[in-house]
Amino acid sequence: MLPREMRSRLFAHLLRYDGTRVEKIAVKLGDASYEVLIANGLLRNAGKRIVRRCGVPSRCVVITSPRVRKLWGRELERSLSAAKLPFALLTLPDGEQHKTLNTVDGLLKQMAAAGMDRSSLVIAFGGGMVGDVAGFAAATYMRGIPFVQVPTTLLAQVDASIGGKTGVNLPAGKNLVGSFHQPELVLIDPAVLSTLSDREYRAGFFEVIKCGVIRDQKLFAAIEKKPQSFLQRDTASVMKAITASVNVKAEVVSRDEREGGLRRILNFGHTIGHALEADGEYKRLLHGEAVGWGMMAAARLGAALGVTPQKVADRITDVVLKCGPLPRVNSEPAKIMRLIQSDKKTLHGVPHFVLPTAIGETTITANIPPAAIRKVVAGLNQLVAR
Repeated sequence: MLPREMRSRLFAHLLRYDGTRVEKIAVKLGDASYEVLIANGLLRNAGKRIVRRCGVPSRCVVITSPRVRKLWGRELERSLSAAKLPFALLTLPDGEQHKTLNTVDGLLKQMAAAGMDRSSLVIAFGGGMVGDVAGFAAATYMRGIPFVQVPTTLLAQVDASIGGKTGVNLPAGKNLVGSFHQPELVLIDPAVLSTLSDREYRAGFFEVIKCGVIRDQKLFAAIEKKPQSFLQRDTASVMKAITASVNVKAEVVSRDEREGGLRRILNFGHTIGHALEADGEYKRLLHGEAVGWGMMAAARLGAALGVTPQKVADRITDVVLKCGPLPRVNSEPAKIMRLIQSDKKTLHGVPHFVLPTAIGETTITANIPPAAIRKVVAGLNQLVAR
């Protein structure tokens, strides 16, 4: 792996480069359609891109975290000023534990104090938590105002920023309060990933693996063949991972905006993953790490039920472990079952699982014996993360 200093210099060079190659991926939702733009150096021209799509709003607020503001805030602020966009900066505390209604309440009060009206714009500038909370604030302020996603983590770039899911957690479970509110535009600059820790980057990469399992055999095979090229942040591999994942997410969301059917496959790894995340009080596992464990659990559950061929389950487990290390889990199976029951993917008291039938194909299964779920969770406790 390249030393961090060398990686930072490389990505800083990419950030300065104002190239013409921009990947454009459409999320086709009728009047709510928008584009996802992907390019190294895109942050430098974010303001111009926003004006091109949204015009000049009466007021903007950039909602971000202290860490993202320190690292990349100046670059975004310059681009907004160059585009003559009036803006104020609001910050959220870092950490999933702050993804709450209290945080949204504070944001809404600050937005009102900043003079935001129905022609104003919210810019979500940060990871998945910032995007979810800022998007929810935009969805509820004056019954909904426009917002733009500028994601700064791999997890947010490949998943959370696309599809319009916004919301916050309750003590009973993750994302139990929220709204579908599609962004006007998503601007993805892979160069900002240079400041992610290895752990944060890997956590996001588990969502890339998820996209390969549910919809993209070629992506999964590329990761399986050369995982290190992705984990070492090879420029071409990073672009491939992001573009392929965004294509999967955009295609699924375009066909099922509000998770009435097909979109549910995006929850692969999330049923048990969310429960593991909540069990650790959102402190022990990052979201992507919980999804990594959840994918292995779903693969093993599918194999135990005869839905997933054992070879497929083994391939999924092997790839996830190769892209670790993952923090160990030590969860009580009965508690995980209780948390699964309160998950928003549970319908009429019955948990639903997305189970792989092949690489690139899945099925949604309900009425799984609780004993089988508890056995899989107990097995995770014994699994050694590499």
